[in-house]
This record gives sequence, structure tokens and C-alpha cells, in this order.
Amino acid sequence: MKLPIEFSAEVTNALAADKPIVALESTIITHGMPYPQNLDTARMIENEIRDAGVTPATIAVMDGAIRIGLSDEDLEALAQSENVMKLSRADLSYAVATGRTGATTVAATMICAELAGIKVFATGGIGGVHRGAENSFDISADLEELAKTAVIVVGAGAKAILDLPKTLEILETKGVPVITYCQDQFPAFWSRNSNLKSPLRADTADEIAAAFNMQEVLDVNGGMLVANPVPEESEIPQDEITPVIERAINESVMQGIEAKAVTPFLLQWIFEKTGGRSLECNIALVKNNARLASEIAKSLKFK
Repeated sequence: MKLPIEFSAEVTNALAADKPIVALESTIITHGMPYPQNLDTARMIENEIRDAGVTPATIAVMDGAIRIGLSDEDLEALAQSENVMKLSRADLSYAVATGRTGATTVAATMICAELAGIKVFATGGIGGVHRGAENSFDISADLEELAKTAVIVVGAGAKAILDLPKTLEILETKGVPVITYCQDQFPAFWSRNSNLKSPLRADTADEIAAAFNMQEVLDVNGGMLVANPVPEESEIPQDEITPVIERAINESVMQGIEAKAVTPFLLQWIFEKTGGRSLECNIALVKNNARLASEIAKSLKFK
């Protein structure tokens, strides 16, 4: 059976010319912010990658196909779509088979990127172990995907609403290399530091590319998490954001928010209580991740 994958003209040309490509998820467009800010942000992130001499490939499910790279018209349509499915590994096949419109999370984007032969993916931050997971068992599929799918994921660590120590423990158990860029501490999404030591450190894109190349040579299965701290001028310091996160989590428990609804609820609550600063920080860190991912993609391609 032919794979239900369609490539944009831009990505098709990049593949034909053997040029570096960076994958992008689409939930930031459909579930991250309202129109037209979501569209403006998507275009801005794609242009960060183009400015680095690399081709962006935003991934989504539309019209019964996995779309690798979206035209500007496709971005516009997705940005205004309603009832878009939020796709992880469990939902991806169903959405394609039933012709639904779906936006890919970290896990689904990794699957689609690997199918398309793209090895680098820029995101905001990965999902992980939710606080209280010892009772709820709420653990993101992103962690399992990192253990099995050979894609480098560049993000500002894991979302700070999560249990970061447990998230790092599971990544270690799954054998996922976690490399922090240019510092020894693992970042905490909106904040540069989490007070947790990073398992590994790299100071150049070449080092990261070399480690991933060696992983393939040694036939070590799975992906890699590159934790890229948010730029200092854009961060919300940990001592400032932590009390806001704690109040958001308490509010979600009081309201009985569960499962996939937890993360959107927390992010919206934090956005409101920080006067929009959390979203501004989020946009800055995604742009920063796109730039680093572009450098890694070039290092992989031209070694």
C-alpha cells in the first residue's frame, strides 16, 4: 500500500537537491493561540529556518494525507480550521484513514518526519510526566516516541508544568540521550534553569550532529532530545514562574481537568496570570529552537 504522504513543492525541491530540512509540528497553529496570531507565528518560525538556509517542513494531516510541508494557503486554512484533532501516536492512523484534519504533537511529528526521511525537528518543549502521575498515570507519549523514533528533537526542555525530575528519570530509563546546549543545567521551558543537572552537554551543533551520527553507526535505536535554553532576555525566571504554575495546577485539580485537557488548561491559565508574558516567551524560545535545529540539520547534511 502506498504511504499516504504528500510533500509540498518546497520540501520536494529540497529533497531532490539534498538540502537540509527541519520539521515543525502543527499543534502550535491549531491549539496554541488564536487566529491570526497563530498564522503569523507559524510564518515567522518557518522564515527563521529559511533565513538559516534550511527548508522548513510543517507537518499536519489534511484531506486524508500526511502533509510534509504546507504551502502558505495550507497554513492559512489550518490556522482558521475548527474541530482539528490533536494527534499523537494513538490518533495519527485514525485521522488519516477517516480524512480528518489533524495537528501533530511532538510524538506524531516525529513519526511523520522519520517516514519522510527528516532527521531534525524543532518544537517548543516536549511533553513528559505530569505531576501526580503516580496516581493518574498521566505520562506523555512523547517520551516513548523519543525512545523508538530516530529524530533529533530540539526544544527548551520539557514544559515546566510537568514533573521535570521524573521526566528526566524516564528518559534515562528509556535510553534517550538528553543533551543541553551550552549549559550544564537542564532548562525549564520558560526559565533557563531547572536546578536539575543535564545528563549531557554540547556547545556546538557539530557536536550534536556527531553524537546522532554515531548513534546511527552503532545501531542504537531511538531519537535524541536537545534542550536549548530560552534566550536570557526572554525568560521568565524560575522563582517568578513557579508560584504561578503551582496555582494553575491546584486550579486544574479543583476543576477536575483531566487527560488531554490538562496541558491546554494550564497554559491558558498561566498566560492569563502572566499578562501574556508566557506566550511571548514561548514564541521567543520556539524561534530560538528553530535556529539551533537549522544549524544541526546543516551539520548532519554536510558532514
